[in-house]
Order: sequence, then structure tokens, then C-alpha cells
Amino acid sequence: MKPLRLFISSVQKEFATERAALRDYLRGDVLMRKFFEPFLFEEVPAADRRADAVYLDEVQQCDLYIGLFGDDYGFEDAEGVSPTEREFAHATTLHKSRLIFVKGSDDRAKHPKMRSLIQHAGNELIRRRFGSTADLIAAVYASLVQHLEDRGALQSQPFDERLHAGATLDDVDPEALRRFVRAARHERQFALAESAPVPEVLTHLNLLREQRPTQGALLLFGRDPQRFFPAVEVRCMHLHGTVMQRPAPFYRVFKGTAFALVDQAVDFVLSKLDYQVGTRAESAQAPGAYELPPDVIREAVVNAIAHRDYTQPAAVQVAVFSDRVEVRSPGGLLPPLTEEALHRAHSSVTRNQRLCEVLYLARYIEKFGTGTLMMIQQTTAHALPEPDFEALPGEFMVVLWRDWLTPELFDRLGLNKRQRMVMGTLHAKPQVTNADYQQATGAARTTVKRDLEELVRHGLLRPVGAGRGAAYVRAGKRPTIGSIGSSADALENGPEMAQSAQRSIKPAAKRRTLTPASTTSNKYKPRSTKK
Repeated sequence: MKPLRLFISSVQKEFATERAALRDYLRGDVLMRKFFEPFLFEEVPAADRRADAVYLDEVQQCDLYIGLFGDDYGFEDAEGVSPTEREFAHATTLHKSRLIFVKGSDDRAKHPKMRSLIQHAGNELIRRRFGSTADLIAAVYASLVQHLEDRGALQSQPFDERLHAGATLDDVDPEALRRFVRAARHERQFALAESAPVPEVLTHLNLLREQRPTQGALLLFGRDPQRFFPAVEVRCMHLHGTVMQRPAPFYRVFKGTAFALVDQAVDFVLSKLDYQVGTRAESAQAPGAYELPPDVIREAVVNAIAHRDYTQPAAVQVAVFSDRVEVRSPGGLLPPLTEEALHRAHSSVTRNQRLCEVLYLARYIEKFGTGTLMMIQQTTAHALPEPDFEALPGEFMVVLWRDWLTPELFDRLGLNKRQRMVMGTLHAKPQVTNADYQQATGAARTTVKRDLEELVRHGLLRPVGAGRGAAYVRAGKRPTIGSIGSSADALENGPEMAQSAQRSIKPAAKRRTLTPASTTSNKYKPRSTKK
């Protein structure tokens, strides 16, 4: 945004100190200098022009007029009018925004013509009084901030409650709104009918102000949300290894409403995961399951969309590695939340209240702070490591660990055939004892003891119980890549890959979606593998 030009009008001699102080403050303050550039007549270089022609021309070019009215009226021309009054009259004629600041609380000692000018200005707009230079700067600052807020250039409301310049009700997709109402009535007994007019529904959801849709309405129901918010997209990558490499083998950028972003990103991730098909022993139709619970993936993605900082010009990023899924969203955790708090019961905290309310009504979220606990419970129930929640500078990341007991890992650890066979059995049974190991492999007791101790040392197994009840279960966390010799390889590829490499390696009910079917589920097919 180009800075707005401020014309500062006053009797120069009387307000020499205040004018200089105001100029220095406006040019020195981080916020003010971004939006305003002050003009003072005394800074104009010498030129072959009449003074009155110069200052009136500057009034015409300015965006905002600031008048400082004191005791003196100033030099009077042949018609008995001072430059200060002519500048005010010219700004009034041109319909410029005007801010008037009057020095002192008692006008009786002021020049009669200045008293008349102050009264005339007071009949047209609000005047503010000041006593000292500090009072003037504070009053000007408050007025300029209010001016920016009135123009929409500076917003004090949450992002999803603000208005966007240029957006109208025509930018809201009625069909998207009807799909939401249909879902909300089914999921949460939403009060309005599907036939309710667009303004009525948006008003009910607190997404309409001054007969215009808020930014939250555009994010949720806009015909083209990215026309207003270019960075609001989800960038998805699929990488075959465990470190970030360019170019990515498969890369997609998804756009659309908040609902569409969630549905498309979840569908992308599921399409890159293994889908195991079992036997028909349990039912006529062979059962199937993704290697990561779909509800956990959906929770990670929808949280990234719902709780991200929309003021940041950054996108949500989803990366599917061979060992994990990372979901990164702009904006850190809001206090009092911490990484540790996400592992226990906690209150729901969000920076986007209106957006989250609509997602709740469509049952995309629950608003009880239970999402991270569900993710932990479901991953551990599937014999997977718990998710990692990481508050990083300027962003938040969730790491979902895939089935990390892979042949690739076994090769890198140098496991023998006996150890590989027993680790494979832990997919189907919760634990293994010394006797189980000996019976399965036919190895001597000393060999069994050495093999199991080695698996514990590698971080693959964890001993439980004692005596006759002693057994081994799969470790809850994966060993670091560095411990098995790959971090050096990553360091050669740069700091971004090294950071990724040094990190610890560690079926759901069908959900209703608000994205038209043609834009999601038919695009990708999961990789099926037989059990």
C-alpha cells in the first residue's frame, strides 16, 4: 500500500516545535511510517512559485488534512484570510478527510478569527483538544489508527470477522451454503432450512456485516476464495524417502473453500498410504484398512485449516514420506497451550472462532480439545507410535508415524532372519516371550537372549514384566535416523534435509464431506496390498 500523504496545516511560527515533533514521530514510528507520509510547507525547497499556490496545490494532492489550531490566526492576505483558514476551506471543498486538533481548553484568549475558525470547524466535524506536544502526538496517533480501521487498512478484529475490500454477497456460492446447511441440519440440528436466503444464513453464523460477507464467509463459502487470499491453499508432496528432496516425485496444490481444502488434502494422503486387504473369514466382503487411521489424518489436516494464522502469507503444507506424514500450518500454538498440554485433556483454543463454529456445525471438528487425544489413542491402538506435536518458529507441525518396522529399516540395522521373522509376528500379536522366540526360530536359549537384547538395544522392542511373565513388546517410539547412520547423508544435502533426518523416526467410519464428489474421491486410488 502506498503511504497516505498528510498535509499538516497551522500557523508555522506558533507550532514550530509541535510540527517538527509530529513529523519526526510519524516518520519514525513503525506503524505510522508504513501508512503515512507527512508534508510540511517549511520543507519545500525554494522555487519561483507563489507560496499560496504551493500550499493549496499540496492540499489538493494530499489524502488527509491535519489542522493544528492555536491562539494565533497568522498572516492575513489582501482579503483578510490566513493560509491556515484557506487550507482548511480548500480541504473542505475537495472533500478531504480532515482531523482538527485545538490547543488548550479555553478559547477566550485566542485571536477572534481563530475562534471563529474553530467554531466553524466544530460545526462540521469533531475537534480534539491537546495541551502538550505529547498530548498532540497521542491524539493524532489515535485518530490516524481510527482512520485506517475505518478504511479497512488496519484491522483490530479477528481475521475471520473482518470485511475484505471489494467483496460482496455475489462472491458467496449459494450452492456451497446449501450443502453446509444440509450437513449442519443432519449433524447438529441446525435451525435454518436449506431454502433460507444467503444473507439470513450468514447473519445466523455471524458472517455478515454491513450487508457484506466477512473474510470467514469467503473462506468457507466463497466462489473463489483464492482471489481474495492467494496463500490460502494446501501444498501436498509425496516423497519416496525420509528426507525432503527436490523435485518432489509427486506434488499437488489444492485450492477452494476450507471444506474443499480439508477433503482434498485428506484424500491425497490416503491415496499415498498402503491399504491392506484381509480375508473373507470375518465377513462376506474382505475387510480393508489403511496403515494410518483416516480419522487421525483428517484431524491433523482439519486442525491445520481451522487453527492456522490466516494473516501470514503462507500455505498449509502436507508431506507424505516413506516413514511419516507431516502437516505444517502457519502460526504457533496459542497460550496457554503447549506441546505437553496436547498430550492430556485441555481446553479448545483458537484464533478463528467463526470459522471453527461453522466447521463444528458440519462435524469437521468437535471444539472440546479432544482431537489430539483421539489421535494418540487411535495410533497406539493400531500399534503405531504416538504423533509428535511440534511448536516451531512461526508454525505448528504434526508428525504422524507410519508403520516403521519395514524391510528397509531391518536392512539398515543388519537384522538377521530370526529377528526379522519375530518382528513380523508382532503385527498380529501384542508381545513375544523368550519361549515364543525359541519355538518360532528353533534357536538356542543363549542365541534367543542375544537376539532379543539386540532388538531392545536398537530401540525396536521394549521389555515388560519380570520372571515367568517377562515378555517383549514393540517400542512406542522409533529410533533416530542418526542412530542407524543416515543423518550424515542428509547433512550432505543441506540444512533443511538434515533437520528432517535428525528427527526421531517413529480404518475409519465414512464421513460426510461438503466438497462436491467430482473434486475429490475419484482422483486418487490407495495402493492395495494383501495381508
